[in-house]
Amino acid sequence: MGIDVFLVQIKYTGFRDRPHEERQARFQNACRDGRSEVAFVATGTNLSLQFFPANLHGDQRQVPSREYVDFERETGKVYLKAPMILNGVCVIWRGWIDLQRLDGMGYLEYDDERAQHEDALAQAAFEEARRRTRDFEDRDRSHREDLEDPVVSKIWD
Repeated sequence: MGIDVFLVQIKYTGFRDRPHEERQARFQNACRDGRSEVAFVATGTNLSLQFFPANLHGDQRQVPSREYVDFERETGKVYLKAPMILNGVCVIWRGWIDLQRLDGMGYLEYDDERAQHEDALAQAAFEEARRRTRDFEDRDRSHREDLEDPVVSKIWD
């Protein structure tokens, strides 16, 4: 089963009030820090991207690997990869941006591996909540039975 990918025009949206040369420098620095803001031009959809593996919860000052931010793949461009959950769906944003013009092409693709992982986490949380509810109901039932037991009632009198 193939999945169609539609490349769409994107633009860097950070620091629009600053001179172009400053925006270029800020964009490159932000990418090296593992983050950036882009927009899909046709829809105006703005995304704040983070270029790290989806399960990274470590130091925010860590430098992203070439898998996520690649300045060497093609001269004058940076290739980017940003996993995220968008409207409840696990996706990976992929694209490239021209370092001079600060525009490029990008797309979203479904992240099946992350979706399966997130589903397993949700199932585990659901099962834990179900277990706790069952335990609570068992304790509550036992407590009510103790209150209704005549032997226990005499102890309390």
